[in-house]
Amino acid sequence: VQLVESGGDSVQPGGSQRTSCIAPGFNISAYAMAWFRQGPRQEREEREGIAGLDVDGRTVYADSVKGRFTISKDTAKSTLYLQMNRMKVRDTGIYYCAAGGSVGPHSYRWFWKGHYDYWGQGTQVTVS
Repeated sequence: VQLVESGGDSVQPGGSQRTSCIAPGFNISAYAMAWFRQGPRQEREEREGIAGLDVDGRTVYADSVKGRFTISKDTAKSTLYLQMNRMKVRDTGIYYCAAGGSVGPHSYRWFWKGHYDYWGQGTQVTVS
């Protein structure tokens, strides 16, 4: 399974950007999907979950992005999206998509990196 992020770019504070994660031949509707972010002064293993989308359509967001970011998917295109609005300098980082089993009633799984089996290589987003 291959996940490939794209759409990372530079944007001014207050601007908008959309990142994509394509998974060719992968049935993303059967998996929980999530976006993680690695800040400029973090190691890759310190990346944190910011948005999740479960098999049943439920979504969850980190407080830092709630109300500004929206996670969605296009199953026909096997693509996951992250729409980012009213961006802030602190949104700068490498954005990774991930896929794993359904979260279901186990809320701890949402942003637990160990829950996700598949990861992309990341795309850089810079807000300045």
